[in-house]
Amino acid sequence: MLLAGLVLMALTRAEIIERFRSPVVTQADGLVKVYADCPEDMRREFQSPIARFAADTVQTLYQGLAKKPIRFGKPGIVISVGDVRTNLADVVTSVTTNDGRVVTRLKVKAPGYADLYRLRLEVIRGFYRAVEGRELSEDEAVAAYRQAVPELRVYDERQKLEDWLVGRGTTDDEEGLKLMRRVFEPGKASRRDVLIFASRLYLYPPQRDVRLAGKYESLSFREAAKFGRIDPLTRLVAYQKANDLPVLGGGRGEGLSAAAMAYRTFLLELAAAKKSEEELLDLLEAADTKLNVAYEKCEM
Repeated sequence: MLLAGLVLMALTRAEIIERFRSPVVTQADGLVKVYADCPEDMRREFQSPIARFAADTVQTLYQGLAKKPIRFGKPGIVISVGDVRTNLADVVTSVTTNDGRVVTRLKVKAPGYADLYRLRLEVIRGFYRAVEGRELSEDEAVAAYRQAVPELRVYDERQKLEDWLVGRGTTDDEEGLKLMRRVFEPGKASRRDVLIFASRLYLYPPQRDVRLAGKYESLSFREAAKFGRIDPLTRLVAYQKANDLPVLGGGRGEGLSAAAMAYRTFLLELAAAKKSEEELLDLLEAADTKLNVAYEKCEM
């Protein structure tokens, strides 16, 4: 109490009144409240942006959960903006329970130098305490946010898919196939989408102890054109692959869809064993050309 009195005595009457009148910024249907115990110039520069930063994070999480925002009579996340002007990046967190409500209190001592990663992380955890009634670890909070942001979610799913395609990671085949159908944005293909599609243009035997043409663990489409007429197993897996390609390339832009259908035509003709190797290679060249065009036209 004595210390507080000494601090107030160091300020002019006008400054004391100004601080007590410091407006409270309320965001996200009352879930977030931001107090600014700092001079007017700092309040003007930081209070509203920090409130907006927290509210945007909350809105993203609501959207990720496909949940309608809840209106709060009393805040679940309280952020206090301090007046330290040095490069102090600390975000001090405390969790209290008031009238059965769990409240996350965050103190941003030096708003101009605040650790925004930490601030967002603690807002995420505060959101889950107030809205979902759950306590998240830091790793779980990061994962929850990445899952809620479409660009980050797709990036993470692409990485899991790419790991699965080359035999890395812990993704099983069922999950891998689901990822393959999900990571591509409908009606649109990126260059990475095309490259992932291209990585699937191989034929594999149905079992590990079986070989295509009696000795190959896999065949590129060009190599497979040599064995279509002489190896029934190559024809069988070509027919099966032909049915997979529209799923892998369809619905992701006209260019990639056209390439997928061209490769399907090649594989069906290979499976039918009626065309010569040269004729099959002509069909394959046409499909390769369509894929190259799709790659050049699509976005990065």
